[in-house]
Amino acid sequence: MLTMEEALKQSAMRFAAGEIVKGTIIEVRPKEVLVDIGYKSEGVVPLAEFQDPEAVKVGDGVDVLIEKLENKDGTVVLSHEKAEFKKNWDKILTICNEGGRITGKVKSVVKGGLVVNVGVEAFLPASQVDVVTTKNLQQFVGNSYEFKVVKINQERQNIVLSRRELIEQERAEKRAKLLAEMMPGDIRKGTVKNLTDFGAFIDLNGLDGLLHITDMSWGRINHPSELLKVGQELDVVVLDVNKEKERVSLGLKQKMANPWDNIETKFPVGARVKGKVVSLVPYGAFVQLEPGVEGLVHVTELSWTRRVAKPSDMLKPDQEVEAVVLGINRDEQKISLGIRQLESNPWDTVEQKYPVGTRVKGKVRNLTSYGAFVELEEGIDGMIHVSDLSWTRKINHPSEVLKRGDEVETVVLEVDRANQRIALGMKQLGADPWENIEQLYKIGDLVTGKITKLASFGAFVGLQNDIDGLVHISQISEERVDKIKNVLKVGQEVTARVIKIDRGERRIGLSIKAASYTDEQLKEEQKLLDALKPGEDLVALQHAFDAADEARQEESKQE
Repeated sequence: MLTMEEALKQSAMRFAAGEIVKGTIIEVRPKEVLVDIGYKSEGVVPLAEFQDPEAVKVGDGVDVLIEKLENKDGTVVLSHEKAEFKKNWDKILTICNEGGRITGKVKSVVKGGLVVNVGVEAFLPASQVDVVTTKNLQQFVGNSYEFKVVKINQERQNIVLSRRELIEQERAEKRAKLLAEMMPGDIRKGTVKNLTDFGAFIDLNGLDGLLHITDMSWGRINHPSELLKVGQELDVVVLDVNKEKERVSLGLKQKMANPWDNIETKFPVGARVKGKVVSLVPYGAFVQLEPGVEGLVHVTELSWTRRVAKPSDMLKPDQEVEAVVLGINRDEQKISLGIRQLESNPWDTVEQKYPVGTRVKGKVRNLTSYGAFVELEEGIDGMIHVSDLSWTRKINHPSEVLKRGDEVETVVLEVDRANQRIALGMKQLGADPWENIEQLYKIGDLVTGKITKLASFGAFVGLQNDIDGLVHISQISEERVDKIKNVLKVGQEVTARVIKIDRGERRIGLSIKAASYTDEQLKEEQKLLDALKPGEDLVALQHAFDAADEARQEESKQE
């Protein structure tokens, strides 16, 4: 019930729709309360219009707005919510023009933003909630914040707020203050805001700084996530401040001493060191000697003898290895390491193990156009040049006499320790038959051999002592021979007479038709051969040999 003083004041008021009056709660019902405003009848206010319905009790004073003095039931229609709205709206218009600040409590989430109670309901667009896009708006419900009034529509009685503009303004003020007082060398607390491939952005309480990946650690880092994570707090060193562009460069490794400052003392050249393989690349392996210090073992420094195509053939990540320091470049922060230097170089003693003239055995490892490589021991190869395969045969490719995997005996011809080369020879296992050819064959001798090869100009006959003789087409028969394959076959055994020996060119000319000649006939034939000139019907043996060489070369190209 109203007091006497309140009743006297109220009686002086004009009861009319739209007026705000004071009342007293005289009854609390399940969904409404009965309010006495000193009028001839009580009024009803919905319980839902109170912010805390459970706290409403009989005897409480309350401001209400008269909506109707009398409804069909003869009751006054009142609204507590509209009374509060009208009072607060007038207050807001008085104290807070557009651009002013006001404190409010987030009431609920609606489409496009939030509803905020600032005395009246106001709208906060989702884009104005924070400086970063927020997907979960529900987290703000029930919290109170300060807002900036960005728009007031008196006709519609609505207000648009922004929290983002206040945050940005505060950050700008903080940024300006930080930039003004921040100096290179300062140590600042920050929070990891974002990670990229090239570094991390650190929030310095209102100012973002860049911590580049190269300034995170003295050691190797492939990605900032190996050291940092978003939200992590840390102390960083200010390296540079650009006030005009508002950019700050930060460092983490600078909080610790540079391990490369006394590197020559810790890892002198020639010292044996231990470390862990941290990275394998096509040209070598990086080994961590201590945090921030890595050395490179080049692929050529892995083994004296093994042919290492790639470092992974010998090493694997995280493997503990021992190595020897080969060189240090402190300015470029590079250390060269070697693993093969842990053992003696077998090439240092190769001249003692394989002196020139020594007979050695080995397996054919590889064939090339110019020779064959023979493995004498693991990592030690010698090469037989194609010219050192035979004294007598003209060999165009080593595959004519050798194949991979063959076990061969050779003679050491030369040792070049500096260039790690050993020259071997097969023909040197025996004497050169051409050194005493006159004792083996004389003009007029009858010889027997098998046809080894046919050509358009003649046939080659294999003789003793691994020597080939050539029977020109003109020396096969007294009768004209158009095609050699019509009269001779490979593998056929023939008897022929030696009619020409060219020691300088290492060639023997044979004649099958002269095999049955008498001495007189042989002399006549020799005179005829000696008198031949190029261009005549009967080609001289010299030209036949030349033709044979050209034919062999052509066949070699085709193969």
